[in-house]
Amino acid sequence: MFELAEPAEQAVLVHVNFPQEQSTEDLQELRMLVASAGVAVLGELSCSRQAPDAKLFIGTGKAAELAALVADTAASVVIFNNELSPSQTRNLERLCQVRVIDRTSLILDIFAQRARTYEGKLQVELAQLQHLASRLIRGFDNERQKGGIGLRGPGETRLETDRRLLRERVKALKARLEKLGRQREQGRRARQRSEQPVISIVGYTNAGKSSLFNRLTRAEVYAADQLFATLDPTLRQINLPQFGEAILADTVGFIRHLPHDLVAAFKSTLQETRDADLQLHVIDAADPRRDENMRQVQLVLTEIDAAEVPQLLVFNKIDQLAQQPRIEYNEQGLPAAVWLSALTGAGLDLLQQALIERLSQQYLQLQLCLPPHYSQLRAQLFALQAVQHEQYLEDGSYQLQLKLAAAQWARLLKQYGQPLENYIVRPPVF
Repeated sequence: MFELAEPAEQAVLVHVNFPQEQSTEDLQELRMLVASAGVAVLGELSCSRQAPDAKLFIGTGKAAELAALVADTAASVVIFNNELSPSQTRNLERLCQVRVIDRTSLILDIFAQRARTYEGKLQVELAQLQHLASRLIRGFDNERQKGGIGLRGPGETRLETDRRLLRERVKALKARLEKLGRQREQGRRARQRSEQPVISIVGYTNAGKSSLFNRLTRAEVYAADQLFATLDPTLRQINLPQFGEAILADTVGFIRHLPHDLVAAFKSTLQETRDADLQLHVIDAADPRRDENMRQVQLVLTEIDAAEVPQLLVFNKIDQLAQQPRIEYNEQGLPAAVWLSALTGAGLDLLQQALIERLSQQYLQLQLCLPPHYSQLRAQLFALQAVQHEQYLEDGSYQLQLKLAAAQWARLLKQYGQPLENYIVRPPVF
């Protein structure tokens, strides 16, 4: 005896073209979402409407055509590329005799598959329960109260019981996530006290964020050519030449019409993006929907109050284009965009250069005369490549000509305290 693998679900996809939406892009994205969920596609149904039908979303004629397609293909689920109301879902399920899910439910299912950490699983469960709250239904006995002989009397219906249990579970999940959020906040405060800048990687899903994160940190975060390949946030320390240490945070990818339940559930995780010193907005340069994807990312950043954080654009996947690695500068002379390939590593040196320039917009020059027992500080300055010239004096002290970022100097002052300022020969000049 041996155990057979469970067969993949087989689906019929439904896409409705509304005049105000770019349907062809959304349909291609639906196919990618379905592939990420591990579902086999047996058929597709597309139609055009001016507005959704209140009862069946796609109208009576198309609904009958959908039911016939489901019967012919023996599909086990129908997936809509739109958000359905609970009543529309029930009506379509009665007609097709299979499960019907919408775009939001599909995304939630993918997130449930990708969650690995305890916090990620709690966030996904909370989002699923909040989405399910308005969709709880029972059969014909909705209003039948529990009880039997000797137990009749005041009580609650099965549907009311389900709703009460759901509310209690949501309350418990929120309490646990609040506790984890406080722990995450303590970590953020510790990083702020160390004054290490935080760089948050944001971008549309499947733009290559995790691949770039792995290249910069030599980490082994899972990366694949699929939507939402990684879900749980990951933080690593990186060392930038001539600058020092910084924290790099890899966050969940964004998507069109990201479900509000997900945004609410993941606010504590997305706060890493809101509190960052710099955002790396990773963009798939080879994607024909590049500009639209960039707008969608900005909409999500606005929704989580992270749109005001300074941003550096990173155009990834230039190996698929006839483009060379380069840095583009803005009117202030600061790096605004970097073109690179996380797959081949081309342009990563330019990205490091751009990060250093953006994180240290002001360099300062100063001169220190350090006594011999400050050898540890001297070694740190050389490690930061901040020493331009060194001269030994007769008393054994050494005089250092320095050029370093203002943030680096602030960290050194905090580490060594007030006595360090007594050894300044020439005050800092920006």
